[in-house]
Amino acid sequence: MTAKTISNGLLRTIAILAGIIALIWFFIQIQTIIVYILVSAVLALISRPLVRFFKQKLKFKNSFAVITTILIYTFFIAVIINLFAPLISKQSENIALLNSETFKKNITHISNEVNEYLLLKNIDILEKTKNIDFLPGVKNIPNVINVVLSKLGSFSMALFSILFITFFFMLDAKILSKGTFVLIPQNHLIHAVRSVETIKDLLSRYFIGLVIQISILFCIYTLILSIFNIENPIIIAFLCALFNLIPYIGPLIGAVVMFIFATTNNLALDFQTEILPNTLYIMIGYGIAQLIDNFVSQPIIFSKSVKSHPLEIFLVIMIFGNLFGILGMVISIPVYTALKVIAKEFFYKYQAVKLLTKDF
Repeated sequence: MTAKTISNGLLRTIAILAGIIALIWFFIQIQTIIVYILVSAVLALISRPLVRFFKQKLKFKNSFAVITTILIYTFFIAVIINLFAPLISKQSENIALLNSETFKKNITHISNEVNEYLLLKNIDILEKTKNIDFLPGVKNIPNVINVVLSKLGSFSMALFSILFITFFFMLDAKILSKGTFVLIPQNHLIHAVRSVETIKDLLSRYFIGLVIQISILFCIYTLILSIFNIENPIIIAFLCALFNLIPYIGPLIGAVVMFIFATTNNLALDFQTEILPNTLYIMIGYGIAQLIDNFVSQPIIFSKSVKSHPLEIFLVIMIFGNLFGILGMVISIPVYTALKVIAKEFFYKYQAVKLLTKDF
């Protein structure tokens, strides 16, 4: 091997590494746009049945069906904003005026009430912790909220971009496929086309199922909170329902959020006769909602959309969670479903693939 050959190989390796680094840097720089594209792709998948309904049942042309769907999205978003804006505005004013000492005083008040109640039951577990400052960073709450509110300034731009991209994804349903097929060898093109169509159908049903799942939980949470006169039940219910998009961990986070709002809703009430019973009833209702979700909504979504066994789903979510954290848990099922479809098309001869994809 000559020195020229070695130097050429070294230069080629350096060029490849430089290209990979440049590509990673490029994707990092446009990560916001990538998020817009992914959200738009999800919306386009969710919209497929609606667009198909307009085209097949109402005999709309493709462009008119897509425009109608976008208008429905716009109307729905306008209703949501109109519903939430006054509540968010009110909460923003309250947050802007937040006094950390008052907030700590309220939390201390609740802590003392709980401690007194437990003492009556001969339970003294809070005695050792009542002097501990659980909120060392409470003074930073207004700063954190200001940062969050400042990010909302780009919401309108993000919303316009997502709707614009979604429109063209729906107008030309094969726009993503065309870009993918360029990279596929000609002898694998038929398998690639079948894979993409199957993935679209499965993920479309899956995302629609998620929307239905979140809507059911939202309605139940709103009803429970309204019964017990909790302030801003719609916002609290919406947040707690969205947390369920995070498998396993999300419902726990939602339970903590609902418990905090239920407990601190009206500190002027008596703890033992008002706050504690209401909070317990609300958490029981939350638990019932989770049982409905776990034993009715989720099994239907998984069995009808991604066609995977519950144990299989559990293991996949845990693996993705260990590898990529919370984001991995959120994207685990769609990614795993896509991988199963691709494996069935390209590696169908392997026994393991046949076993995993037997229901496809």
